[in-house]
Amino acid sequence: MKVVEKIDNVRKEVKKIKESGKSIGLVPTMGCLHYGHLSLIKTSTSECAFTVVSIFVNPSQFNDPDDYKKYPRDIKRDIELLKKEKVDLVFAPSVEEMYKEKASTYVEVKGLSDILEGKFRPGHFRGVCTVVCKLFNIVQPDRAYFGWKDAQQLIIIRKMVSDLDIPVEVKGCPTVREKDGLAASSRNVFIGDKRKESLSLYKALKRIEEMILKEGIRDTSVLLKEGKGIITKYQGIELQYLEIVNMEDLTPVKKIEGKVLVLGAIKLPSVRLIDNIIIDA
Repeated sequence: MKVVEKIDNVRKEVKKIKESGKSIGLVPTMGCLHYGHLSLIKTSTSECAFTVVSIFVNPSQFNDPDDYKKYPRDIKRDIELLKKEKVDLVFAPSVEEMYKEKASTYVEVKGLSDILEGKFRPGHFRGVCTVVCKLFNIVQPDRAYFGWKDAQQLIIIRKMVSDLDIPVEVKGCPTVREKDGLAASSRNVFIGDKRKESLSLYKALKRIEEMILKEGIRDTSVLLKEGKGIITKYQGIELQYLEIVNMEDLTPVKKIEGKVLVLGAIKLPSVRLIDNIIIDA
């Protein structure tokens, strides 16, 4: 496994692989790897001859400078984990390497980026799309792997790829959960003694799923009222949003028909958490 920090070195390695006719998989990460990341990597190594993992805490997707500073980082541990997974290339650039001085070009998917997460994190998806587009240009993968845990992000990246005719297959992989159901996330290290409260969103999602699949309820206003009630029972939890939306364009759904995405965000005293489930009625 090679670890490189320079874009030119990535391109040299990729050029050799392309010339050999082998497929390339890319797993973009911000490091502090967990089981969710590892599941994406395992999928890539099983489907592609050559797997690249990027580790880059991207400043342009943080609307809060303090959040960027405290984002968990452990590059040495990450590299050891990636060796065990038999990753071929790790790209761990500096901010200066990824964003040249006076860089002023951004990629933004209008509409989809302004709602839900975008409403609470202005500019977040512009930063995500910009860095992912750059990674696609640098690595030139055949496939790129993202988790459905960040469902809005995945949908936006697929839209970007479609609109810009980027020759990459964007593959969505199932959310990986801890034993109690909490979605795996690098931010879970900040939960502390609020574990019970942190599960409130997941419990609300599962209750909505039960109401749809087992009780046949299709009115989203009824479903959302029940879900929000579960979350607001917990003290010290701020419910930022809970919505049932269309899988393609993230527009709110009034009546459940077919496949929908139920997603939400909560804020604990020490961390903000997101989660979602896909329900096929």
